[in-house]
Amino acid sequence: MMSVITNNNIKSTVALAALQNVMDPEIGLNIVDLGLIYQLDFDESEKKIYCSMTLTTQFCPMGESITNAVKENLKRSFPEYKAEIDLTFDPPWSHEMISEEGREFLNKR
Repeated sequence: MMSVITNNNIKSTVALAALQNVMDPEIGLNIVDLGLIYQLDFDESEKKIYCSMTLTTQFCPMGESITNAVKENLKRSFPEYKAEIDLTFDPPWSHEMISEEGREFLNKR
């Protein structure tokens, strides 16, 4: 699995499984295997999920629909939480961030 930083491994595993439903439409691979999710933190007292993520490019035309899909999928898995997305380009995304599964998928196409 990806090296996502988190303060709750169990909830993070559930969240990442949900986020595998979110595709990058240009590449045709889910955002987890693409390595776009950097950090998932769960604030139990505030009932918030903080998701730090990136996009393949800063000018990704699908950026808004991808971040909205992230919010929706997190809400579906954790209906009692509010999801907050922090879009960052530090560090910038690179092909090295793609998971082994993601590489295999892309090589088959």
